[in-house]
Amino acid sequence: MLWDDYINSYWRDWRTGDRSLDRDRLDDPQWLAEWLEQHGLPAAAPATREELRELKELRSLLWSAVQQFVRGTAPDQSLLDQLNSYMAAGPVIRQIVRSPDKPPELTLLPQRSDWGQIMAEIAASFTEALLEKELSRIRICDNPDCLWVYYDDTRNRSKRYCDDKLCGNLMKVRRFRARRKAGE
Repeated sequence: MLWDDYINSYWRDWRTGDRSLDRDRLDDPQWLAEWLEQHGLPAAAPATREELRELKELRSLLWSAVQQFVRGTAPDQSLLDQLNSYMAAGPVIRQIVRSPDKPPELTLLPQRSDWGQIMAEIAASFTEALLEKELSRIRICDNPDCLWVYYDDTRNRSKRYCDDKLCGNLMKVRRFRARRKAGE
């Protein structure tokens, strides 16, 4: 999903917890260009310092909202107003698109290829999650060194880590070592 991938653009060293290794991927023009391409978001030019500041403000808004959802708090009107403000900056045209192997579908075509449009797309993606997904399934990884945001799509809603093979295994090893050390 676009919105959680965006929130996770702030990378933390999930293995060691060494905060000096954390980095903001939005500051890396190559990473940002690859991310835009991956999500089909064309940008006419590299982000200016002001646009990067605005991108980080949006990410902070979404991160704060996710933290509230994890605590069981529903979205408030202030959040909805802020999301509406971001989405208003990205005009779109509705168009019916037909592909050979699918039935016709309604699509939204962005009218610009600037950073305001990109932030509108991110805000729209997050808003779709608010309206269509179960907020109780939006989670933050239980690895305190990771804090990656993810959507728990497991049947029994028991997923605790962003990736069971990475963070899940690391935390299992840490718990084992702590028990072993306590037993000595």
